[in-house]
Amino acid sequence: MITAEIITIGDELLIGQVIDTNSAWIGEQLSLAGIAVKQITSISDNREAILKTFTEASQRADVILITGGLGPTKDDITKTTLCEYFNCGYRFHEDVYEHLKVIFARFGRTVSDINRKQADLPEKCIKLHNANGTAPGMWFNENGKVFISMPGVPYEMKGLMTDEVLPRLKDMYKTNAIFHKTILTIGVGESYLSEIMEDWEKALPPNMKLAYLPSPGHVRLRISGTGTELLQLKTEVEAQAAKLKPLISNHIFGYETDTLPQIIGRLLLDRKQTLSTAESCTGGNISAQIVCVPGSSAYFLGGVISYSNEAKKAQLGVKIKTINKFGAVSSETVIEMAMGTLKRFKTNYSIAISGIAGPDGGTPDKPVGTVWVAISDKKGGVISQKFMIGGNNRERNIQVATLFALNMLRKRIIEE
Repeated sequence: MITAEIITIGDELLIGQVIDTNSAWIGEQLSLAGIAVKQITSISDNREAILKTFTEASQRADVILITGGLGPTKDDITKTTLCEYFNCGYRFHEDVYEHLKVIFARFGRTVSDINRKQADLPEKCIKLHNANGTAPGMWFNENGKVFISMPGVPYEMKGLMTDEVLPRLKDMYKTNAIFHKTILTIGVGESYLSEIMEDWEKALPPNMKLAYLPSPGHVRLRISGTGTELLQLKTEVEAQAAKLKPLISNHIFGYETDTLPQIIGRLLLDRKQTLSTAESCTGGNISAQIVCVPGSSAYFLGGVISYSNEAKKAQLGVKIKTINKFGAVSSETVIEMAMGTLKRFKTNYSIAISGIAGPDGGTPDKPVGTVWVAISDKKGGVISQKFMIGGNNRERNIQVATLFALNMLRKRIIEE
């Protein structure tokens, strides 16, 4: 199997100022192309560190992919260090310079001397056109090792990988077929899933393996298979997924890159139905997730962030005596919130949520992480459910509460 190493360069990565999302995306794309990532290394903008890492990576991997350090300023030294590593000078590329002039002209500017240097590339590299930025990618092939240098800006890197790098790698190497099937579950932990799937997992053929990828509130299950022929492999992996489905069907909400807001959007569009929201503890996060889906204006009519008791009364018609008797975090209160929202926006469904996100505010009866959700529908039906998320991490509690509320809505729409 062809192996790869990913090297990210930049002081900002090491001090936590920027999160490295490039490596995860590159690793996924290489895996789909049948290339195994053996190591990911992050280093500073330091000449000695870069040269040392290049040498070590060439001993571990066939393909070395580098991101970062290609800007025109003095702190970006990747290109200079590549020239030193490959013992070569620079060559000016007129077509790159013309591309720079087009980009700068869009902003009513001319190319400065410092930016003109972006057209100077190491003599031993093959230029990779960067349609989305000013720094070209660079491809080196020496002593049986391929070095690929790309900008650290994610959308520029992704464009180069898609348009230039992956097609060249696929032409250069004959790799095994790899196929992944991802099953999305919610509301249960990986240990519970492992128990009920144990016999199925033990029976997987030798060319397949299962990975558990847990996140707050949900677990992704990835079945990965390798073989010589992609279509046959896909059929085999799908067959294993079909055997697994009956064991965990109550916990599956989607597949591959599905999200709950996307699934809910498709359900509402198919039925020509609408939705409104009333949020307290999530502070608008449910609405934010819904409107992230393109086309959501066709089914999402609006929402109310009724964080205070006064807002619940004034905006949604929740009775103060209900809050005084049962509390703001209760079945009775979220039911009145949902019904008030449904009446206000005249939608087919409304979802309401109230809870204790923490880290303070909990009581023995209602500890931090207690959440109530209600869903009301146009036909007059209303349901509520309590979730005990646990933990006092406010951000995590809001995130998990949002997921559980959306999944409850998904199930309700399907049941209807």
